[in-house]
Amino acid sequence: MPYTPLFSYFVSPAETPVTQNSAIWRQPLPLSRHFSGENAANSLRHGEYFLALRTFCENDGCEVICRALTRRLQQGVKPQDIREIHICLEKHGEFYHPARLEVLAGHQKIAFVLNVAVSQTGIEAINREYQCLTKLNDEFPLSFLPEVYGFGEVESTGDRKIRLFLGHWFDGYNEFHVSRDPSDKKNKILVWDDRRIRFYLSLEQSADLSRQAARILTYYYNVESFEQIFSWHHGAGDFVVKINNADLDLNLISVRGYAPIFKNSGQMENGEGDVELILQALLIFFLNLSVRMRLDRYDGVGDIVWADGPAVQSTLDGFFEGLALKPPVPSLPDSLDKCFRYYLSVCTAADLSELCETVVKTFHRRAPEVRVVKRHLKEHVEELNRVIRQVL
Repeated sequence: MPYTPLFSYFVSPAETPVTQNSAIWRQPLPLSRHFSGENAANSLRHGEYFLALRTFCENDGCEVICRALTRRLQQGVKPQDIREIHICLEKHGEFYHPARLEVLAGHQKIAFVLNVAVSQTGIEAINREYQCLTKLNDEFPLSFLPEVYGFGEVESTGDRKIRLFLGHWFDGYNEFHVSRDPSDKKNKILVWDDRRIRFYLSLEQSADLSRQAARILTYYYNVESFEQIFSWHHGAGDFVVKINNADLDLNLISVRGYAPIFKNSGQMENGEGDVELILQALLIFFLNLSVRMRLDRYDGVGDIVWADGPAVQSTLDGFFEGLALKPPVPSLPDSLDKCFRYYLSVCTAADLSELCETVVKTFHRRAPEVRVVKRHLKEHVEELNRVIRQVL
């Protein structure tokens, strides 16, 4: 018989293993944000979920796990080197039911994430996301994204197909969302550190969070092809943060799509036309970023919430930091940073207002964010204009 490691199953944050005799083993997974008992009969059971993930790990003699360990440890790893694999269901998202894998090999414990698509929505998204992560990790020298190691499909009971991919787990990083602090009834960013204790960020830390998120998204924006990471949302927990003393470090863990803001004809020639189009697209990217950076869901699952004004300044700061990380653009007469600063400086408040209205029209018309954005857009443009004038 082929060698197989010892498997254990958990549901975060509990530390007690789940077994076939556990009540939760037979309970259905919630397949959407609005899951109810009415569709429970068609849902995958927790036990079926765990066994499907085990099958993925064991396929071809634990080939995908050995390959991931070899890349992480920079040395060859054989199946016999793997002693145990702990599979821990972390959460139920709109697209995936991610699990944390703890692989015990030799004297080391290495963590990975296994993104698992069960619903039709997730299955449609996961193949595209794996391709996007692979592409961006290959094309960009810096990385704020998880490395990915393998993609697969497993058939569970009832001919249900589950798709999954293995990626790098950002150890010590946590999801965060806007929440109402009961001590002073103010909206603050709450870090979901459920292995220790959830805690609120200070105003300075919250601003730093927005700055780093804007820097990451700008870094991955392609100035010449107009490709951007989209769609991302704080409400979906797409970013995770690690706090070291008072310092923050942010990473992006999900890339559901990577496509142009608008079509590049492919016939651009070096010259003034190129410059105008590049800077115009970059401005639209920035304005879209400034709006979406202010959107979240209360506690990750509640109503859409609009972040306070300081997010505008930190978004602008992070945007320029992201530009500074980019290589020169041959068609521009000066550095990208200088060219865009000039372009931004000649935009009037009326220009910003008109373009922000255009940005809002790119939202799905039935998206719950639209009503919130429209209610705050005038104030947002005023703050945006004030911050731009102050910086430039």
